[in-house]
Amino acid sequence: MLKIGLLGAGRIGRVHAVNIAGHAATTLAAVSDVNEEAAQSLAAAYGARALGTDAILADASIDAVLIATSTDTHSDLIEKATAAGKAVLCEKPVDLSLERAKACLAKTADSGKPVMIGFNRRFDPNFAAVRAALSAGDIGKAELLSITSFDPAPPPVSYIKVSGGLFRDMMIHDFDMANFMMGGAPASIHAVGTSIVDPAIGAAGDVDTAVVTLTYTDGRIAVIKNSRRAVYGYDQRLELLGSEGLLSAANILENTVSKATKAGVTSAKPEFFFLERYMRAYAIEWDAFVSSIVNGTPLPVSLEDGIAALALAEAATQSAKSGQPVKLAL
Repeated sequence: MLKIGLLGAGRIGRVHAVNIAGHAATTLAAVSDVNEEAAQSLAAAYGARALGTDAILADASIDAVLIATSTDTHSDLIEKATAAGKAVLCEKPVDLSLERAKACLAKTADSGKPVMIGFNRRFDPNFAAVRAALSAGDIGKAELLSITSFDPAPPPVSYIKVSGGLFRDMMIHDFDMANFMMGGAPASIHAVGTSIVDPAIGAAGDVDTAVVTLTYTDGRIAVIKNSRRAVYGYDQRLELLGSEGLLSAANILENTVSKATKAGVTSAKPEFFFLERYMRAYAIEWDAFVSSIVNGTPLPVSLEDGIAALALAEAATQSAKSGQPVKLAL
């Protein structure tokens, strides 16, 4: 049984706590958070201890940590955890700074401890099935990828100011998905972003609506569309056109009931937010991490994968500001 330390008792930390405690091979041993009351409450719910982060890292009985703290702490905690002999699953992104993320990779490369980055969408059964079908040759060679990712409503501006911006905070999931589907990074990226949902987001220096085009050395193209507002729910779709066919993954709806009358045909809305939409993906992600640790197999999402997605986010930010395509140098 692996003993796990959870660093971060916020919204996503609580999601991970469910999966850690519910897995047959792991137990939630300790929880830390800057909000001590939150840590104590979550720890008590699962019979764990509420400790400081340093105490968790110093505890030799804890085998691995899951980092679900604020982004600006990720690189430091990855380095400290691996130095303490812990395996690590860290929420995305690795850092807000690409250079800092690369430094983290360099510092942890020789630790011998595995570091997995939490791009949970790779583990969504529908997106994973698309990737498996592509790998099996079902549609020939991938040629054109389209990813749609719309949030139901924008976050508060207070969050926007510390998030690193839409490309690093929101679209980074889609950059990783593009890398996952296309088998690697593009040669160039061209981004366009505006603030039409909430003027306060623009005033904070960010965008809330964006379209990015990724171009690959062999001529393949990927298009990513993001918006902070889709009033009908959490819109998560993917379409992949290949030389011999098309693969697509549609939204998960609130229910499967449809109504057909002479007035038309209606169905349910997409599930409202990521907690509902990706709950199963988070559970599969945790199982994949545990299986890799127990069996010694390569992690399905590496620290290098996290850096590759962050490099795209940084390039997109530059492109959106300059209005010009940016070449990738990974």
